[in-house]
Amino acid sequence: TKLRWYCQLCEKACRDENGYKCHLSSESHLRQVRVFAEKPKQFIEFYSKEFEDAFMEVLRRKGENVRSKAKAIWHEVIAERHHIHLNATRWLTLTEFVKHLGKEGFAEVDMDDEGVYHIRYINRDPEVLKRKEALARKEKMDLDDAERAAKMVENQIKEAQKQLAGRGFGKDATTEEQKML
Repeated sequence: TKLRWYCQLCEKACRDENGYKCHLSSESHLRQVRVFAEKPKQFIEFYSKEFEDAFMEVLRRKGENVRSKAKAIWHEVIAERHHIHLNATRWLTLTEFVKHLGKEGFAEVDMDDEGVYHIRYINRDPEVLKRKEALARKEKMDLDDAERAAKMVENQIKEAQKQLAGRGFGKDATTEEQKML
């Protein structure tokens, strides 16, 4: 069944234009339209959230460091038989939706020279962020430890040079005298 003849409100696919017209005049569809008319924003927000969740799930499965074409991700989303259609959401186009994801910080979005949008997942999971922060703190501590060790070695060298200078082995002492120590 082509997506062209699909009623998101009733979640019903029709075989052709005639079937779709018959569906639009059916009692069940008209009942759904009346329910929709009472709270249209609530329906649109629900469909928008469902579409966004499905899109983000596919993008998350691709991985954090994978840059993908937005249209390819969209094709994976719509490959599922019972997906939410983009025309049932608050976004009119895929471009508008992808820009929304970038603006909200869910993904990195960029456009290439040909006008094709690419998207990369940004992981906002609190546990992952905690792990990344812990790893960054550990690396900083390791770096601090390495700096402290380097300073300690530097101080020991300076102390040894002072002791050598105190024994008469200053800068003008010969190398043989230094070797004897």
